[in-house]
Amino acid sequence: MRGGNKDYKREIAPDPKFGSVALAKFINHIMERGKKTVAQSIVYGAFEKIAATGKDPMKVFEEAMKTVQPQVEVRSRRVGGANYQVPMPVSVGRQNALTFRWVVEAARNKKGQAMADKLATVLMDSAQGVGDAIKKRDDVHRMAEANKAFAHFARFAK
Repeated sequence: MRGGNKDYKREIAPDPKFGSVALAKFINHIMERGKKTVAQSIVYGAFEKIAATGKDPMKVFEEAMKTVQPQVEVRSRRVGGANYQVPMPVSVGRQNALTFRWVVEAARNKKGQAMADKLATVLMDSAQGVGDAIKKRDDVHRMAEANKAFAHFARFAK
């Protein structure tokens, strides 16, 4: 579709079990090849594993998402023939996208378990502030901190 309304964002329906839009988006990030029911069974299976430990799975999920969300990231800016890594604040939509991506990637990189088990482990670890997803967030923050000297180039950003 050419042109079109660029400001239009499609509303996403909340997930059927918990009624959460954030969880529905997370399920969509887990999904591969359009197999949404498989993605839902993976996420709900992970939630059952979390519930078996005696914790509220929705609270663990929200805490994990809040903990992993990056506040700043570096963006490449070309100024005067040189490329600078400029630290910039992350918008809310991008925070969620990066968080989902890092959690799913951390779960997929674990080996030797079912995906629901791996996802449950990553979510519980992230809620406690440890694990690969947290390491990824810390790396991004560290990179932004290291390039703080170039923060004055951020005003040229679009």
